[in-house]
Amino acid sequence: MGKAPNKSQFLKQIRQSRAKLDTLLAGIDPSKMTQPGVGDWSVKDVLAHITWHEREMLNVARAHALVASDLWDLPLDKRNNVIYNENKNRPLKEVLKDYPAVFESLMESMQTLTEEDLHDPSRFPNMPADWKPWELFASNTHEHYEDHLADLKAWQKRIKAGVNQKTKRR
Repeated sequence: MGKAPNKSQFLKQIRQSRAKLDTLLAGIDPSKMTQPGVGDWSVKDVLAHITWHEREMLNVARAHALVASDLWDLPLDKRNNVIYNENKNRPLKEVLKDYPAVFESLMESMQTLTEEDLHDPSRFPNMPADWKPWELFASNTHEHYEDHLADLKAWQKRIKAGVNQKTKRR
């Protein structure tokens, strides 16, 4: 992780990174968002995955405590697989509705946090003393968006070229 940001910088960083993701998504035809090829997932699956993480951070910000799903106890790949399976049959329309709504609720709740809240784990019951709250929020927001942005760009490029990753031939 980088240098600890102040609250204003931190919230700006989250919004800027999210804007990059949203700009990319605006260029994707919704009818293609359920096609596989973003790794093993579709764009819809990635959005549901991102929204799950944001919802978890929303719960932390609202409760002002480290409250979390039991899924965090699972190894990353297993947790991601459970999240995928919980969302794979959700309609695209529902995922596209939740994606901005959860983000805006998260940002509203993050706005209520103080500068000290972002830097002092003792202000969040159940948070380990060696954690930095801002790092927890960062890894589940702007850093997480960046993690998926390259895969989404590559998928978009293949779709525009008319090539699906699963059917690509050499």
